[in-house]
Amino acid sequence: MPDRILSIAPMLDWTDRYCRYFLRLISSHVLLYTEMVTTGAILHGNRARFLDFDPSEHPVALQLGGSEPEALAECAKLGEAWGYDEINLNVGCPSDRVQSGRFGACLMLTPELVADCVKAMRDQVVVDVTVKHRIGVDDQDSYQALCDFVGRVSEAGCETFIVHARKAWLQGLSPKENREIPPLHYETVHQLKQDFPALEIIINGGITTLEQVEQNLKQVDGVMIGREAYNNPWILSQADSLIYGSEGNPSSRHQIIESMIPYIDQELSAGTPINRITRHILGLFQGLPGAKKWRRMLSEEAHKAGADSSLILRAAAQVIE
Repeated sequence: MPDRILSIAPMLDWTDRYCRYFLRLISSHVLLYTEMVTTGAILHGNRARFLDFDPSEHPVALQLGGSEPEALAECAKLGEAWGYDEINLNVGCPSDRVQSGRFGACLMLTPELVADCVKAMRDQVVVDVTVKHRIGVDDQDSYQALCDFVGRVSEAGCETFIVHARKAWLQGLSPKENREIPPLHYETVHQLKQDFPALEIIINGGITTLEQVEQNLKQVDGVMIGREAYNNPWILSQADSLIYGSEGNPSSRHQIIESMIPYIDQELSAGTPINRITRHILGLFQGLPGAKKWRRMLSEEAHKAGADSSLILRAAAQVIE
């Protein structure tokens, strides 16, 4: 069972394997999540493309998107066989594309179906099956409705709930607006932990500092950070010592870049375009003199033919740490 005291949220188009490899260099312990992968992509697409990861990424969880118990069970089985430490069901994404596939946040309206999905997956795997969801959907946002959802899904065997402390509007707001406009209600998630003390409750939404992480850990079992960890990844550099009490924080951001080079060279030789990797590391030097030059060099040159790891070293040399 992975330690979920601190985790990095599954973020579509962001937390791919290259992003996760990079974040793992900054923190040895934080739990990493894949971006959401639909059951259709795994069952009918290139499985290796969607499921492969580097062994160094452990602990790493696979987030699935879907609403058919049999398909989810098959994908959970594949995910476990691939080596993932946890299987997570997305019941939080509000995008139109997700709704039309009848998964994501709209599933909160059908707790029985979510329970069936969880049970089907748990029947196939030994690793934990967890659920990530909102505190409500549209006008179904009472605390009682949230408790009914968590209660029913927990009866199906789910013991860990990752709760984005905002409700989702399925109509009228874009996915981006759904991450920003509905107000955050941390107290709702804290209350959920009090009312379901036997369950593992993880809070998510708008948390940007390790100080906020520590404050929330007084009320819940774990904290999930999203965009801040992507845009300003160096905040994770103190996580291992502050949150996990372990030694070995990375000494510098330049050290992280040096550690990335062999991996980048290996990926380039396998045919990966370098800009698929560089786009995830733009925020590493945020706030330092030369950070703008670093970002500009990578943004302007990484897509050019012949770009290789020497570009990253040249760009990093622009930054004073």
